Amino acid sequence: MQQQITLTLSIPETNLVLDALGQLPYAQVYELVDKVRRQAQGQIGLSPVAEETA
Repeated sequence: MQQQITLTLSIPETNLVLDALGQLPYAQVYELVDKVRRQAQGQIGLSPVAEETA
């Protein structure tokens, strides 16, 4: 199992990280972006991404 770390970021900082990841090729970052979004949603109480698209 890979060693893990915990980061504490503000919402704007998290969005900045996601924006930066968005500049990279999708195939390289999609799993990481999804992981960040799911963890953030669980902490701030947002509905899953799939439910937000309408």
